[in-house]
Amino acid sequence: MGLSLAYKVLKDHLIEGELKQGQEICIKVDQTLTQDSTGTMVYLQLEAMGVEGVKTDLSVAYIDHNTLQQGFENADDHEFIKTVAAKYGIVYSKPGNGICHQLQLENFGKPGATLLGSDSHTPTGGGLGMISIGAGGLDVAVAMATGKYFMKVPKVINVKLSGKLSPWVSAKDIILHVLRELSVKGGVGKIVEYTGEGVSSLSVTDRATITNMGAELGATTSIFPSDLNTLEYLKLQGREGDWKEMSADVDATYDEVLEIDLSTLEPLVAQPHSPDNVRPVKEIINLKVDQISIGSCTNSSYSDLMKVAGILKGKKVHPDVSLSIAPGSSAILKTLAENGALADMIAAGARILECACGPCIGMGQAPKTDAISLRTFNRNFFGRSGTESAQVYLVSPEVAAVSALKGYLEDPRILDIELDINMPEKFERNDSLFVYPPADRKSVEVVMGPNIKPFPINKALGDKLEGKVVLKVEDNITTDHIMPSNASLLPYRSNIPHLANFSFSTVDKEFPQRCKDNGGGFIIGGDNYGQGSSREHAALAPLYLGIKAVITKSFARIHKANLINSGIIPLEFADASDYDKVGFMDDVEIENILDMLPSGKVTLKDKTTGESIELKFEGSERDIEILRRGGYLNYAKSNLI
Repeated sequence: MGLSLAYKVLKDHLIEGELKQGQEICIKVDQTLTQDSTGTMVYLQLEAMGVEGVKTDLSVAYIDHNTLQQGFENADDHEFIKTVAAKYGIVYSKPGNGICHQLQLENFGKPGATLLGSDSHTPTGGGLGMISIGAGGLDVAVAMATGKYFMKVPKVINVKLSGKLSPWVSAKDIILHVLRELSVKGGVGKIVEYTGEGVSSLSVTDRATITNMGAELGATTSIFPSDLNTLEYLKLQGREGDWKEMSADVDATYDEVLEIDLSTLEPLVAQPHSPDNVRPVKEIINLKVDQISIGSCTNSSYSDLMKVAGILKGKKVHPDVSLSIAPGSSAILKTLAENGALADMIAAGARILECACGPCIGMGQAPKTDAISLRTFNRNFFGRSGTESAQVYLVSPEVAAVSALKGYLEDPRILDIELDINMPEKFERNDSLFVYPPADRKSVEVVMGPNIKPFPINKALGDKLEGKVVLKVEDNITTDHIMPSNASLLPYRSNIPHLANFSFSTVDKEFPQRCKDNGGGFIIGGDNYGQGSSREHAALAPLYLGIKAVITKSFARIHKANLINSGIIPLEFADASDYDKVGFMDDVEIENILDMLPSGKVTLKDKTTGESIELKFEGSERDIEILRRGGYLNYAKSNLI
């Protein structure tokens, strides 16, 4: 029985365990990445472990999220990350260099390697044939300290591609179609592997767009084979020596198969407020647009922006539309400037933003009240843009560009032009924005500003949990709900005591104070609780507020791991209908929790109603020991370092 490409890479990196579905394994981590929104926590945790340097082949600290300097906070975080990177042997990418995933693809990604990143869109690297996984910051800190990552062996979905995309249909439309078919929870516990003759028609940056948005499926990661297109991309970056051909065995078996004839696809759009709320562009008539933003780690590649420039060339952005464009890297921006495409975009009326995440993470460009905003990004969660009343639609760069000219959502197939992507012979690497660690790291002094506060550490688990249900929420609660991400809060990513005051503020503004008044308590949630970002702040803020357990119908993968890492117990209803039996502010308790966790069967007693409700805990022996110790940092210092 042959192996999928995903299993081949995992097998090559296997340190402990068996490559069997559902089993916990430990794999070797070749590379890690962090970004500044999560990085301060990661490096505070790394410092707490007391190691001398990283054990990976390469670790990179990117500054791409919090690049607006409205006060000292962001600049202080950047200086802390820069100095701690020098101390531990980590490459530092300066602000303005670009978005972590685009830069990793250009400069460091290698077919067949493993990458762990403290950002949920780390699977972008799957476009190069890597196993690239987004994880919580503490998992990444441990990976840097030990070179190891523990995970459950996922199932593998085969998305089999045939045919070729029609003109004006793009890679973004492929992943929007997959999301329409599978939903935002269709990839939970799975790797999405792309195969078929249709793969050869897609460039590496096309593939990276698809693997990037695989995060919206809830998938562990997504992966494409490494072929001649991969070699061509690496040649453009001057890195052909990193290439090797990799693909699944011809007789590989998969758990599910989704077949897509690329020639049947058409331009698609994800409507508010979910990436899987997908319809054909042609079906949405007369949607007047106020703002359009092009960029993000999903659609900021050179070829994406050359298409945009070609559509805009010699034309004018509609008077009612604000168009902003953010290239994915300084190398891309430099090349666009040299070949005249940047001038074409500016002449059309586009605003050129810094090479950074910017509006995608909520850092600037918040739409006006009640605005319609088209974005080439990966998420359109409620309030993520910074304007709660705005309606955000996710589209391809082609749809965005033609809509900017028309002033309303438009199908790019109306265009009667031919685009010349004009690929350069080679991209020049911009090493002026990378800082490499010094030869003598022992003399490096770590600089820590006043906004950087210690991260909360849980205490060892007792035998009984009790308290009130301080919050009850519905299905598909995102990490943006749990810990909002916007320009006013992002500067406090290294200050959990301040940040915790805004936990769940878009859902229930009284939640933080209620936790303080009741000494913490329990959260009840629906299906797919915690979907979205890898940021562990969505676990650390509830930890700081005294949350003891979160009880749901089901969890998103990364957030569940972050809860365990923080020492908060993730439990699920054995019968999903029992969700209705537990009320807001009910008094509940769990006795003998230490004895019940190993069996996976936990009983919740609702003292307000007298009901006894059966719950389940799905985790490994190692997960249980982490919870017993009060979190992964306590466990790692005793067991791994």
